Amino acid sequence: MGVLLEDVRDAGLLASGRRVLVLLSGGRDSTCLLDLAVRIAGTDAVAALHVNYGLRDEADGDEAHCRALCEGLAVPLEVMTPRRPDTGNLQAWARDVRYGAAAQIVLRRGGDVAAGHTATDQVETILYRLASSPSRRALLGMRPREGSLVRPLLSFTREQTAAYCRERGLGWREDASNDSPVFARGRVRTALLPAFREIHPAAEDNVLAVAEILRDEAEVLDGLVNEALGGGWTISLARLRELPPALQRLVVQRLADRAAGRPAPGTARRADEIVALSEHGVAMLDLPFGVRAVVERGVLRFEQTPSRRPAGAEPPASGASHLN
Repeated sequence: MGVLLEDVRDAGLLASGRRVLVLLSGGRDSTCLLDLAVRIAGTDAVAALHVNYGLRDEADGDEAHCRALCEGLAVPLEVMTPRRPDTGNLQAWARDVRYGAAAQIVLRRGGDVAAGHTATDQVETILYRLASSPSRRALLGMRPREGSLVRPLLSFTREQTAAYCRERGLGWREDASNDSPVFARGRVRTALLPAFREIHPAAEDNVLAVAEILRDEAEVLDGLVNEALGGGWTISLARLRELPPALQRLVVQRLADRAAGRPAPGTARRADEIVALSEHGVAMLDLPFGVRAVVERGVLRFEQTPSRRPAGAEPPASGASHLN
């Protein structure tokens, strides 16, 4: 799989001497990624993180595999063993633990965090988000780089990473829970994707092609939103009303996401209500995900609702001066 090595190197997400922390589960994709990182960035630049959640009987075996793999590649490995919560979304908790730990390590050592997401994962992600979220963001999929997070394998399929590992003589661990119908992701993988392939053999390639086109177009739309906001985080209601409805939705969604500190899906669908707020005095509209639209003296801003705001914290000031 020399082509895979050269393609990943040419993409530039992994580079010689650039520090990178690989999220290592022990599966085929992360095993492939770790080996590529060592070959491209160099042993001294690479470290790995494994999280042993203790959720499966095979968890300790996964950890032992990762330790042996890192020892063979001369890569330092950090292992976390978090305590499982009694309630809540287990998959969301696991994701937050993994990325939170990675962020702390990168703060100490610098560099990027590399995840082994593949083109196969990309298709599954888009289909899952499309079913669960009525937002154009669902169709954009994962980006190769998001801040310090990089996904060097996003152009390659799960079959290609497996072929790479076999050629390199690298073993990997299989997680049967990935295909479990208990989780929505498992149902997408084992039921929805096979149905797509039956409809058209190029179904997955077509999904990926559409996502790439939409990501390019999203950059154009983001530029229009930037222009409408004029570099700030407020907008006059009169100016908002002059914009085409589609751009109104994008503007209010951008402002809501910023106020929430994370995506606040569904805000765009309330754009008509926001535009209809009174320009006189102070008008407010509480929205999902702990955000509130506030119009004061004809100017629209978004803030966290009091119940979501940290104790003692003041709402963000108007204008852009408080934001980076």
